[in-house]
Amino acid sequence: MGLTDLGLTAEQDRLYRQLLRHPQADLDQDEVGLVLADLRALGLVDESLTAVAPATAIDLLVRRRMEQTQRQLTELTLAWDVLTELTEEHRSGRAVRMVEHLPVGTAVTARLRAILADHPGEFAHLKLVARLVATDYDEKPFKRLLVRGLHSRTLFPAHSLEDPDQASYARSLHALGDLHRVTTEPVRHLAIVNRQVAFVQADPAQPAGGAFEIRQAGVVGMLAEVFDGMWSRARDLDDLPLTPIEHRVLQALTVHETDEAAARAVNVSVRKFRAHVADLMAQLGASTRFQTALRAKERGWL
Repeated sequence: MGLTDLGLTAEQDRLYRQLLRHPQADLDQDEVGLVLADLRALGLVDESLTAVAPATAIDLLVRRRMEQTQRQLTELTLAWDVLTELTEEHRSGRAVRMVEHLPVGTAVTARLRAILADHPGEFAHLKLVARLVATDYDEKPFKRLLVRGLHSRTLFPAHSLEDPDQASYARSLHALGDLHRVTTEPVRHLAIVNRQVAFVQADPAQPAGGAFEIRQAGVVGMLAEVFDGMWSRARDLDDLPLTPIEHRVLQALTVHETDEAAARAVNVSVRKFRAHVADLMAQLGASTRFQTALRAKERGWL
C-alpha cells in the first residue's frame, strides 16, 4: 500500500518522498509549484517547505480518507430514502414525498390508519392530553390494531391526570395494551409509525393546521430517539404520587358516611367527588370503596 492508496497523486507521492529524503533540496518552483501547493494544503509540507514526519502524514491522510468515506456513505443513505419512497408509491399507487403537508387532522388520521393497517408493528405517540375531544373520532380501528398485536406507547403531561376523565381514559387504554406514561417535560404533538414515518404538527400555534408527514430516515430516526429518551424518563401510571385533590378525596372517603358530606368537605360537587373515587378505585384495582381505603393504607397513601 502506498500514499496513492491514501489519496495522493503519483506526483504528490514522489515530491513528498523527495522532501523526506532531501529536506534542503533546491526545488524548481515552475516544475513542482502546483504539486507543492497541494502538499501544503494537505498539511504534508510546512511553510518552510519541510515534509512533516511520516506518522503525522499518514494520520492526516487516513483522517482525510475517512472523512471522504463518511461523506460517500451519507450520500449512499439517500438511496435507501429513494427505495422507501418507491416502495410506498408501489404499495399505495400514489406519489410519495419525503416530507408532505397533510392540511387537516382527518387526513392525518386516515394516513396513520392506512400505514398501520398494512403493518401493525409499532406506534409511538406524544400528545398534549390523554384524550383529544373529537366527536367524530372512532376508536374501534385502533383498538382492533391492539388486538392484532400493535405495540403502542403513549406519552402525555402528568398534569392531565388532574382531570378524572383524562385519567380514567388513559388507564382504560393502558389496560388494552396501549401503554401510557406521563412526563413533566415539554410536549409537542408527535406520532411515529414503525420507526419509519413521523407526523409532527405543522404549526404549534395552529392546532388545526394539519401535520407534516416525514419519511426521511435520518429525521425519523432522530425523533424516535427523542421519544425513547422521554419514555425512559417518564413515570408509569401506577407509580404516581397522589395529587392534593386525590389525597383529600381519600381522606374524606374514610371519614364521611355519604358522598354528599364527603363532597362538601372536599369542596367539590358530588359528581366530581364520585369521579375521583372511581379513578382511585381504578388506580388501586379495587372493586369496593372499603377495598379502596384498605389498599390506599397498604400503599401508605393514608
